[in-house]
Amino acid sequence: MKKKNTLTKLLLRTMRGSYGLFVIALITSAVSILFSFLLPQVVGYTVDSVIGTHEKVIPDILQNLVDSLGGRDGLLKNFIICAIAVGICAVISGVFNFISRKTLAHGTERFTRKLRDSLFAHVQHLPFSWHTETQTGDIIQRCTSDVETTKRFVSQQLIEVVRTVVLLIIAFIMMFRLDVKMAVVCGIFVPIILGYTMVFFRQIAKKFLHCDEAEGDLMVKVQENLTGVRVVRAFGRERYEIDTFDEKCDIYSNSWTSLGYTMGIYWGLGDIVSALQLLAVVSAGAFFAAKGEITLGDMLIFISYTQTIAGPVRQLGRVVSDMSKTGVALQRINEIFDAEPEKEPEGAKTPPMDRDITFKNVTFSYDGRNVLKDLSFTIPAGSTFGILGGTGSGKSTLTYVLNRLYDLPENGGSIEIGGVDIKEISLPHLRKNVGLVLQEPFLFSKTIMENIDIASKTGDLEKVRESAKIAAVDKDIISFTEGYDTIVGERGVTLSGGQKQRVAMARTLMLKSPIMVFDDSMSNLDMETDAQIRSALREGTGNSTVIIISHRISTLMQADKILVLEDGKCAELGSHHELMEKDSIYRRIYEIQAGLDRKEEN
Repeated sequence: MKKKNTLTKLLLRTMRGSYGLFVIALITSAVSILFSFLLPQVVGYTVDSVIGTHEKVIPDILQNLVDSLGGRDGLLKNFIICAIAVGICAVISGVFNFISRKTLAHGTERFTRKLRDSLFAHVQHLPFSWHTETQTGDIIQRCTSDVETTKRFVSQQLIEVVRTVVLLIIAFIMMFRLDVKMAVVCGIFVPIILGYTMVFFRQIAKKFLHCDEAEGDLMVKVQENLTGVRVVRAFGRERYEIDTFDEKCDIYSNSWTSLGYTMGIYWGLGDIVSALQLLAVVSAGAFFAAKGEITLGDMLIFISYTQTIAGPVRQLGRVVSDMSKTGVALQRINEIFDAEPEKEPEGAKTPPMDRDITFKNVTFSYDGRNVLKDLSFTIPAGSTFGILGGTGSGKSTLTYVLNRLYDLPENGGSIEIGGVDIKEISLPHLRKNVGLVLQEPFLFSKTIMENIDIASKTGDLEKVRESAKIAAVDKDIISFTEGYDTIVGERGVTLSGGQKQRVAMARTLMLKSPIMVFDDSMSNLDMETDAQIRSALREGTGNSTVIIISHRISTLMQADKILVLEDGKCAELGSHHELMEKDSIYRRIYEIQAGLDRKEEN
């Protein structure tokens, strides 16, 4: 069983390759903080030991520098030197801050790209069953909004956590060296801020999870509405869809309003505590300065440090808030990574695929409902095999298990090609050699040429047209203004149902796979076009094994063998003539369809 990822492992794994950039960003940030804290020290020394007469104890290297400049008298005469010292501290702090942020931005983008690439690649390898059980809008939301939330945390808040910790350590070391009592007055408010921050952390995490889920529901609604625009218009469902969207929007807005209310309380408390902290430091500083226990310069240093640390400590609320958001976002991303991808069988085989296909006691079920029941039959290599059955009889499921979009369960029988169980065949090899035209074809928002050539990648218009002619769609395409350069709308919306099916057929024919499966892919075609395609298929597929699934007997009657499915079982198997000679289900369906066709002709 796959070991589940932890959020920390996920972050560290994604950061691999960017560690150096993040380390540089942290080091340069620490240097920037150090010089920003030296600046008040220079100001304090200037006030007490240059303007004033109090001799401050400073490190020997700095004392030697002061002495070389003429000591107190020299600095007092050349006061500009003190201003230059302040400026140098500010410039160095600013330069290192720039380097830190630039390096961090580079590291963050590298991290985010790796996360996006890994996530997309993982989704590509997840089983078909996972995609059918997971809503598309929710997947999109996790791959976009949740990734952006994580990016913001890494680029802005992760460095802020370290920066704040380093800042507090340096600040309190300097403050305690100056005066213990004042350092305690300033520091007593820090655990208070951290304490109520942790209380809000739990509330914010819960509320953000609700917001994130509401956003996912909203995206699902939008995605479904846009992809199903034809159905919405055809049934006049605009008003209903708008009302439903409004409901989702209300839930989403109310969730963020509730989160904003909680954050408002937090920030309000932060303002009060920060003001009380500054008030306490100023009051204590004035009291101790009046008693002569600290100098005026030291008081200015403490006020400066208090204001310097007040902002970052308050920002911990924002950091904690974003940590809770990021925790939720990472959890949702991690759920995708924890989903088991399709795996290559050990010692995967790549046998020749132009061999007999044998179904042995195949049984398969969805959600506990048996769809295929103990099916056994053989499709000879190079033959045309038809499958007929009513809705829900398991026709499409046969193609899914043959292509291993769904895997047969234990004790669910086996499917062999040339005597090799398909579970032992390499998945890319299997799917490359089993061309599949689904019942509901999907076309990409590209040109018709690109859609047909998307898998084979020949770039050869003549070969594309050859496949299009077999699929009886070439005449339709050249009648368009842009011909094969016509852009297909999203999901093929600019083409008719029959045209989409035929373009999808041409795409599969381009591969010239040894096994071709047409899953009810001619359901939207008229009888004449159907007959034209079937005739062309016999010539255009060469020695390929062709499996045609249809509810229309006229599509199947030229097949070498026809399997009639009923409730997931093999009801009948034989050629058209063999089945017509018996009092069979096939014959009754044929007579019904023939009678309907005669009525339509009359």
